[in-house]
Amino acid sequence: MNNEIKRATGLLVIEVVNSNANGDPDRESDPRQRPNGCGEISPVSFKRKLRELVEDHDAPFFKSLPDKFLQHSERYWILEHRGRDRKLIASEMGTNPDKFMESEFVHKYWDARVFGNTFLEDGGNKGFIKTGVVQFGMGVSIAPINILRQTNTNKAGVQEGKNAGMAPLAYRVVEHGVYCMPFFVNPNYAHKSGCTAEDIELLKLLIPNAYDMNRSAIRPDVRLRHAWYVEHKSMLGSCPEYLLLEALTPTRIDAKNEPSTSWADYQDVRELPDSVLERIDNIVDLVNL
Repeated sequence: MNNEIKRATGLLVIEVVNSNANGDPDRESDPRQRPNGCGEISPVSFKRKLRELVEDHDAPFFKSLPDKFLQHSERYWILEHRGRDRKLIASEMGTNPDKFMESEFVHKYWDARVFGNTFLEDGGNKGFIKTGVVQFGMGVSIAPINILRQTNTNKAGVQEGKNAGMAPLAYRVVEHGVYCMPFFVNPNYAHKSGCTAEDIELLKLLIPNAYDMNRSAIRPDVRLRHAWYVEHKSMLGSCPEYLLLEALTPTRIDAKNEPSTSWADYQDVRELPDSVLERIDNIVDLVNL
């Protein structure tokens, strides 16, 4: 077990303003929404943004990282990327299971070490299938969300013979919403995935930049209000994680079952109560370091 990694509980507080933070492919890319009207942001969606920040070694963000990451950039490649060469990855795993932790695969892929993966070799033989040290949960909005749908127009036609174009209901955004996404750092499996304390340090540098460095036309204004990171006093956990998450979750003021219109509709949380603080080792807001 890698004793350098401390057990931690985290909570992302994400404000979405006239943006589609995570489209649902089963609903024509509508913002994800539950039957009760609350919105969702999938953990896969958020982890993809972290992976993209690590994957582009030529981008200004990656070049701005501390030297200890830049000097060992060969350790920070991404396994979950399009067009990957499965045969190459299988060869990087090696053929001796007893020496897997010394393989090029473990040395090379940051996301495999941190999140785990479900890579399968050709033919159905099991490859590296491990539970990761870090797990993100589903982000769910505190209150129901209101989805706006409009038709996009394009002055330059995209079809032959037409000098203008329309995309019916292509603009699908959440008018306003505040989502909470929990995440967990469990060092119990670090010895199986090869995750190191420096891998977690990089994660903590990535999280505050996940949305700011990945804006898009349909996702222009997604604000990470808080990225709470709570370290426990012991490897097994010194405080029930649900107590931490409940204490750090903002509350909707007054009309709890109606969509919000601004951040002012919520009672923010700035610190944990003393009864919880005494049970943890440390708490920081990664956004405000």
